[in-house]
Amino acid sequence: MRVKTTAVVAGLMLAAAACGGQSGDTKPSASGSAPAAKPLAGTTIEIAAKWTGEEQKSFQKVLDAFQEKSGAKVTYASTGEDTGAYLGPRIQGGNPPDVAVLPQPGLVQQYADQNALKPLSSEVQAQIDQNYTPYWKSLGSANGQVYGVLVKAAHKSLIWYRAPAFDDAGTQPATTWDELIKSAQTVADSGTTPFALCGASGWTLTDLFENVYLSTAGPDNYDKLSKHEIPWTDPSVTTALEKIGQIFGKKEYILGGSSGALQTDFPTCATQVYGQKKAAMVIEADFVATTAVQSGAKVGEDAKIMPFPKAGDTAPVVLGGDIAVALKESKGAMALLEYLASAEGGSVWAKNPGYLSPNRNVSPDNYPDPLTKQLAQTIISAGEAVRYDMSDLAPSAFGGTDGKGEWKDLQDFLRNPKDVKGTQDKLEADAAKAWKK
Repeated sequence: MRVKTTAVVAGLMLAAAACGGQSGDTKPSASGSAPAAKPLAGTTIEIAAKWTGEEQKSFQKVLDAFQEKSGAKVTYASTGEDTGAYLGPRIQGGNPPDVAVLPQPGLVQQYADQNALKPLSSEVQAQIDQNYTPYWKSLGSANGQVYGVLVKAAHKSLIWYRAPAFDDAGTQPATTWDELIKSAQTVADSGTTPFALCGASGWTLTDLFENVYLSTAGPDNYDKLSKHEIPWTDPSVTTALEKIGQIFGKKEYILGGSSGALQTDFPTCATQVYGQKKAAMVIEADFVATTAVQSGAKVGEDAKIMPFPKAGDTAPVVLGGDIAVALKESKGAMALLEYLASAEGGSVWAKNPGYLSPNRNVSPDNYPDPLTKQLAQTIISAGEAVRYDMSDLAPSAFGGTDGKGEWKDLQDFLRNPKDVKGTQDKLEADAAKAWKK
């Protein structure tokens, strides 16, 4: 059953009041009835997350709605892309934020092992059980305990393209990898650079690898590599890297060449496609929509998507997500997590571009366009055919640290795509080190 807004709000207020957060006496209104109490009035909550720019503005609308309902004051801190590097010193110094949003399930396990996470209240867990499938619930769990709320999902098996650039070149969206390479050449021949790559943001390169690897190696090998049960020197990795090299190895395919791509972060690469119109395609998730809309493009018209083309036998579907956890045991932290887990909180967020909710009780009617509604259904019905972002499942030292591990090794591969064996050797050495810890 869909969670009713009134029920969520009432639950939030009751939970906060039970924790002693109710404010003092309230004055009757002119009609003689007391105004609604603000159970968290006087409470300050700090939340840290990676979002900046338009994504931060979108999330701030959710925080504003929570503040209005609860009376709490919520302050936002941006962790930057390397969430672990930001949170680590604060946790060790005994001064963590009340709530943190983790971009990798691997960090949930890491912080749980350090006893840095606080167990969720029964009210938060009730929202999770009511609104999420077991699959999404498990991603916020560690050692048999639920610690996190998956607040934002991502569909990462997409290539965004600028429709006018394709029309001018006389080409169509690709369904296979060979068609993608052929289309890229056609676009290049028309005078437009095919791809804007966000090489300075190493995680975008891991997303590309994961899609190609899932398609060429298949789901079983994907699972094994994600757990380091097969080495990165395996021939299946060779195949995937050689496919990617068909793009990385052609300077005319990449805006600014490899050096330009390595100086371009996300979302600048999306701006280069839709705002500056310097390239035709950007390989990234649904949240490219935020930048596309900001650049003046209309999703579904000039900003279109193609499912990631099959590079092998499997049509890849790779999902990601951001998990909110409590680092302090406070009534404010639990009340905010309860709101973020609710259908109401997800519905506020869903009205903005570049957001997909894993909450099955967030109505599709909240999404701003038909394309996003379609992607949202894919996220909610995630089952056996899909896989979670591999680098996010890995230990953070390998899969989620700026300038180290998989991020750096794939950046080096972009710099020198002929060195497939050397890249595999470095990936395996870094993976072996991370899994031993």
